[in-house]
Amino acid sequence: MSADNSNIMTFWDHLEVFRKLLFRILAIVMAVAVVTFCLKEPLFKIILAPSHSDFALYNLIQYIASSMGLDASSISDFNIELFSATLTAQFMIHLKIAFYAGLIVAMPYVLYELYGFISPALRENEKKHTTAIVTWSYLLFMMGVVLNYFIIFPLAFRFLGTYQVSADVPNIITLASYIDMLTTLTLLMGIMFELPILSWFLAKLGMINSGFMKRYRRHAFVAILVVGAVITPTTDIFTLLLVAAPIYLLYELSINIVRRTAS
Repeated sequence: MSADNSNIMTFWDHLEVFRKLLFRILAIVMAVAVVTFCLKEPLFKIILAPSHSDFALYNLIQYIASSMGLDASSISDFNIELFSATLTAQFMIHLKIAFYAGLIVAMPYVLYELYGFISPALRENEKKHTTAIVTWSYLLFMMGVVLNYFIIFPLAFRFLGTYQVSADVPNIITLASYIDMLTTLTLLMGIMFELPILSWFLAKLGMINSGFMKRYRRHAFVAILVVGAVITPTTDIFTLLLVAAPIYLLYELSINIVRRTAS
């Protein structure tokens, strides 16, 4: 076998490399998760903040309403108690949140490992951008996380938590449903904010170009609205636009990135 052939990896070789990569990622995430598990008080103070009436977004809305001469009493009147429905719920939720927190904190390492796995498909001069790509991937992911935590989730939670078909039917919100909604929206928004990085990579592989993205701009807008409707638990147009608008702006940014990549 020639030296060139000896360097060719089979499908099973790639699979073995990917398996080892996943084990490394899982080990780091679990190690960080142990640390976050021990930080229960500050961790859940952050997690549960949107369920309280003094959350930053609610205070801002109340301030704007008051400055416009509107009655802000209905805005400040916000009290939703969370309940634990099963004996093991709080402990299992603590484990779940610790894992997700560990994943978010370890995300730079995760992105670095994943990019290292796909980097052989790129040319040598393109591999020099590894640090920049990993940095921007993490920053974009965190932008999605922050946008969801401070705006999208609080609005969705307050709308759903206070909505009643009748005054005779009180809302009893379980801690599990609160956490499920928060973690799902957080991860989905973080992933959706990776659109510019995905577009750059596809452009590097020659799979898309700026002309293609411009030609299908209207289709992309409809697709973004559909995705926004799917990941948004509320039915109001305001929350949908809060989700769809930044994603569409990222699509426009991606067009510019792809155009510069191809030039």
